[in-house]
This record gives sequence, C-alpha cells and structure tokens, in this order.
Amino acid sequence: MASGNALAVTGAEHGHAVQTWYPEVVDGPFTSRQLIRIDEALRLADAETGATFSVYVGDLHVPVRGHAEKSHSQLADPDNSVLIAVSPNQRVLEIVTGEKVRKRLPDRDCALAAFSMTAAFTGGDLAGGIVTGLSQLASHTQKI
Repeated sequence: MASGNALAVTGAEHGHAVQTWYPEVVDGPFTSRQLIRIDEALRLADAETGATFSVYVGDLHVPVRGHAEKSHSQLADPDNSVLIAVSPNQRVLEIVTGEKVRKRLPDRDCALAAFSMTAAFTGGDLAGGIVTGLSQLASHTQKI
C-alpha cells in the first residue's frame, strides 16, 4: 500500500451502514471480497454490542496514538465507538475505545484482540486479522 492510501469504514449508524471510501482504496491492500468481509464484520459487531465499530487502514502521523485518538474523536458518537487503526507500512495497530464503551470492554480484552490481529498481520493476512479482531472485540463487549 502506498503512503497516503486510506480506507475508513464505519459500522451501522441509525440502522444503515456508513462507509467512507477514498479514491485510492482502488489501489489499496484489499480485494472486493475482503472489503465485503470487513464490512460484514463491522455490521455484526455493531448489532451485537450496540456500539459503533470503525476501521482505519493507512499511515498514521507521529505520535500514532495521538493520531488514532484524534481520528476516534471525529467519529459521529465517539463515546460509544471503537476505532481500530492499522498502519501496515509503520507496523502499528491502535485500538481506541470511547468512554461508554471502555466501561464495557476492558483494556485486557483489547490487548488480547490486538495480539490475535498482529499474529494474523505477521502471517500476511491483513483483512483476516481485522475481521478476527472485530469479532473478538464484539464478543467481549458487554451489551447495553
């Protein structure tokens, strides 16, 4: 993936999936089938938890945690949202949880999901790692 290419996908809001597609996604790291898998995992995570899950794939500005937190704060309902920010070029993964979600999804569970995701990423499966992470995070988020 070339520097600057980015994909941001946000799960269901008000019952409708909202996707932000950037033109450079055409040249991005995912096939159409992989994008469909990620979108489905987002919808399932949203429906299962009542929270909004989002994924950002692209370069993150340094400090990367600050960039991920800023991106998270710009979501429609950041307090009830989870952002998975992945920068394959920088080999960085950040999971940011909003205030309401943090009460239902402990850091320990985020760390376990991050471990599974990075294992998949190391094996060359970016999409599979994201799907696995979304599934794990959703299964550990207590329903409201």
